Amino acid sequence: MKNLKMKSARAILDMSQEQLAEAVGVTRQTIGMIEAGKFNPSLQLCIAICKALGKTLDEIFWEE
Repeated sequence: MKNLKMKSARAILDMSQEQLAEAVGVTRQTIGMIEAGKFNPSLQLCIAICKALGKTLDEIFWEE
């Protein structure tokens, strides 16, 4: 399942995949794969992404 919430939160901050990747210590491809729903990040990476985006785990990763 695509992670449109993560992509949307990143877009609101005018942050590129590359910038988010650099902020959390992964490659741009990893961010792209998470957003495309092709990679399940570790809890540690999820937390780092949420901190970088100023969101909670529920706001970004909870499926409705």
